[in-house]
Amino acid sequence: MSDRVLTALEAGILTATLNRPEKRNAIDEPMIDALLAMLERADLDAGVRVIALRGAGTDFCAGMDLSELLASADKTVADNRRAALHFAEIFLRMRRLPKPIAAIVHGRALAGGCGLATACDLVLARSRPSSATPRCSAASCRRS
Repeated sequence: MSDRVLTALEAGILTATLNRPEKRNAIDEPMIDALLAMLERADLDAGVRVIALRGAGTDFCAGMDLSELLASADKTVADNRRAALHFAEIFLRMRRLPKPIAAIVHGRALAGGCGLATACDLVLARSRPSSATPRCSAASCRRS
């Protein structure tokens, strides 16, 4: 398993920690792969009863890694489509998973990070999280 998402299983709870605190847990290709691997493990492991998704450091997730987004300008439409569908696969697998997923949100959950949190079955957040996507106001994404 990748160091981008750390996992620990205890008492039926698979804790998955987004692990790029120096980048505010920005999502990059290795993190997407690690999230998909974690979801597959959660699905196949009978010992997993619930998944807790959290972020290392001060924020839950800052969304997509900006350096990867900037690099996408030099890629073909087909390459960008493949990358978008690969990212979307996380959300599809989350919805298909028969086990509940809880987002443990602290600090900021921005753009794709907000999407990741709201795709979970339950969002647990500190009293003043900061959540937003480019297409909606923070109030419509905020969970408290």
